[in-house]
Amino acid sequence: MRIYENVLVEIISKQNVPKHVAVIMDGNRRAAKLLGIEATNGHQLGANKVKDLIEWCVLLDIKVITIYAFSLENFNRSDDEVYTLMKLFEKEFENLSENKYIYEKGIKVKAIGKLEKLPEKVRDSIEKVEKLTENNKNYYLNIAISYGGQQEIIDAVKNIAKDVKDGNINIEDINEELVSKNLYTKDLPHPEPDLIIRTSGEERISNFLTWQSCYSELYFCESNWPQFRKVDFLRSIRDYQKRNRRYGK
Repeated sequence: MRIYENVLVEIISKQNVPKHVAVIMDGNRRAAKLLGIEATNGHQLGANKVKDLIEWCVLLDIKVITIYAFSLENFNRSDDEVYTLMKLFEKEFENLSENKYIYEKGIKVKAIGKLEKLPEKVRDSIEKVEKLTENNKNYYLNIAISYGGQQEIIDAVKNIAKDVKDGNINIEDINEELVSKNLYTKDLPHPEPDLIIRTSGEERISNFLTWQSCYSELYFCESNWPQFRKVDFLRSIRDYQKRNRRYGK
């Protein structure tokens, strides 16, 4: 398998590699059930897999990574599960701030979403890692947490409406570029994902990067997120490279 992985890396690296890969990390609870462990442990396995994903993307020089960690709808889960996830997020953001690999590779970490809905300790951990990595410019790791694609667009519309009301812009100035400049991803060098990967066999976007994904290539993998392997990732990139992206032309 390792030989096969090395061959895939060699083939992939010589061709068009996506600049921005986004991942819907689905299947933590299903993986836990299959493994006969608590759902909490499944979420921890999923968090551990993020470290692998970062390394795989850096290996291929993929500049932007966006992961879907927790949606606004996920707040509707049981109080116990939400509490457990928030404690996990607090710990994992702290781990990112102490991860030497993040600094060695120059990775900028940013959380996107309705962060005000998160517990204070989670927000503090996010603020810490964002501050420590704000000058890193080689790679960009975006973590969508307390996030909803439709809500992101609503927030952008509100910002634009305020500018119109304040007389800063005219209604005629509103276009695709202006909306994009008001999204959570506005500061990224490549805001629109070239490839969106979803694990666990589900085939839907689930309110993720609703505006930015209009021309993204979609790849659905049967593996649950904690069991997502390097070879699965490489196959998704290889599949992407075989596609003809016409952007409606």
